[in-house]
Amino acid sequence: MNGDVAALLLTLRLAAISTGLLLLFATPLAWWVARTQSRWKAPIEAAVALPLVLPPTVLGFYLLLALGPQGPVGSLWGALGGGPLVFSFSGLVVGSVIYSLPFVVQPIQAGFEQLGRAPLEAAATLGAGPVDRFFSVALPQTLRHFLAGAVLGFAHTLGEFGVVLMIGGNIPSRTRVVSIAIYDHVETLDYGAAHQLAGILLAISFAVLLLVFATNRRWRGTPVT
Repeated sequence: MNGDVAALLLTLRLAAISTGLLLLFATPLAWWVARTQSRWKAPIEAAVALPLVLPPTVLGFYLLLALGPQGPVGSLWGALGGGPLVFSFSGLVVGSVIYSLPFVVQPIQAGFEQLGRAPLEAAATLGAGPVDRFFSVALPQTLRHFLAGAVLGFAHTLGEFGVVLMIGGNIPSRTRVVSIAIYDHVETLDYGAAHQLAGILLAISFAVLLLVFATNRRWRGTPVT
């Protein structure tokens, strides 16, 4: 059971770090996509959405090649003094950020698109600069979209299997996350332990989604019953 606790803690740590990085990367990307008229908009949107339709093992395979010692990312990282990315927690973070990117970008992008240009232009006429307009106008009015993106990214990272298995393997206390631990228990016919871990993930996922829906209803002015 100690191994399962370690897997759960590692999974929560992975989800928390990945969600923070996802918000950092997704925000400027969603802002650009929501406002640009560039011909590159459609190709970039398609690239961001690829993890939604691409089998996780396929994405994990290409990440394994890219992050490996001979891959473009892995070799560059090694030349800069970094450690191995494959079969490491750092590699899991990279894979999780890429795999969950559309789940964070798309809600935030939808919020920026719903906001439109009028409030930002009104703030500009009052002398607000670009950064001020973002933090004083855009961010407060799209906060629920940020919350939705963060929760979806967090919950999606909790259940990763194919990607993390391909690039992280099954190393206890280093890359063995809950989804892999459940698979191990099922393989050994230890359904009791698998039920416990699966139930914990189910409860966490339900709780975070319930938080999003309840918060959204309050923001819309509808009382939660």
